[in-house]
Amino acid sequence: MVNRFLKKLYSFLIYLFLYAPILILIIFSFNNSKSRGSWGGFTLKWYGALFKDSQIMSALYYTITVAVTSSIIATLIGTAAAIGIYSMNRKQKNIVMNLTYIPVLNADIVTGISLMILFIFIKLPLGFMTLLIAHITFNIPYVILSVLPKLKQLDNNLYEAALDLGATPWYALWKVIIPEIMPGIITGALLAFTLSIDDFVISFFTTGSGVSNLSIIIYSMARRGIKPKINALSTLMFITVLSLLFIINSRTNKNSQRKEDVI
Repeated sequence: MVNRFLKKLYSFLIYLFLYAPILILIIFSFNNSKSRGSWGGFTLKWYGALFKDSQIMSALYYTITVAVTSSIIATLIGTAAAIGIYSMNRKQKNIVMNLTYIPVLNADIVTGISLMILFIFIKLPLGFMTLLIAHITFNIPYVILSVLPKLKQLDNNLYEAALDLGATPWYALWKVIIPEIMPGIITGALLAFTLSIDDFVISFFTTGSGVSNLSIIIYSMARRGIKPKINALSTLMFITVLSLLFIINSRTNKNSQRKEDVI
């Protein structure tokens, strides 16, 4: 009984340490005072000021555009790559999977600097296109790792049965395989979108003047001193990412429950 209480207390303190700063940030985004040391009453004016800031709105536009576009392209490429990897023999699959894990485990700063050097080497001007390519690049492995488990759960006879019934390979892929792995595809797309919105380091090294996402804008604003608008912006970003994570976890739990019910 005592051990269980200590474990729960320990877990509570860990989560409190992790999330207390975020909770304080959210609370002070509604503070009427600019001071971070005193409470001046409840207000929504900082959210209003946030949406009137042209610099932040421009960054929001680039953030959403890059996140949506990169997640769609990365999902298409990652899904095709996952199907190709699944069809390989064991030796080839191990080699490709090891290469796939490298961008996931690699430090963001290494990836960001490497991509920046590559863009400069091929004389591609840093800007929106390089930022988009960078986000597609680091999103693809996460999509592959989301789709592959669903492919492994497939009955190997489904595809062959569709071909025996007269379906073409493309029709069998589109009507049989894709619907079966759709939960993994959606999870990969949401994960890619979340990572794209959240990224700072890789974006910092691969973007050019005039093109900034919200993470870069927050960093540049914070260097001049934390303003209440940053609290409001950070709160909205946190809620957005948290909502997407809830959707991902909810879909994962539903799929697991359906599988248990079938079994």
